[in-house]
Amino acid sequence: MFQFTSAVISFFVAFPIICYLLIFILCKQITKKHRLSVNFALDISTLFFIISVHFLIVSIWGESLLSYILLVILFIGVFMVILHWKVKQEIVYRKVFRGFWRINFLLFFCAYLFLMAYGLIYYVIKQFSI
Repeated sequence: MFQFTSAVISFFVAFPIICYLLIFILCKQITKKHRLSVNFALDISTLFFIISVHFLIVSIWGESLLSYILLVILFIGVFMVILHWKVKQEIVYRKVFRGFWRINFLLFFCAYLFLMAYGLIYYVIKQFSI
């Protein structure tokens, strides 16, 4: 059972877009609400995109940049709190965290797509060069 769970989680880390789609479809079937399903799938798959970006970086360059990834996430959080405070003059933690998490999704989704394309091109060029 542990091996199966480990294999499923590994698959979702390797292919977070499929994780997003499966969560979206499952939630859509249960709730029948499109917007709620999209938001729920985004919230869950963000963690898989973050982990996937880390492993893509390790796979491409052979170095772990997890500390830098966590630092970027921290800076985004600080920026979101300061921005929310400047606009609203009070901090509503639920809204700040939701915005913070969605920005992380956008950032790591784009990073995932870029790193996948870069990694594919890099390994194709590496295989055919002398």
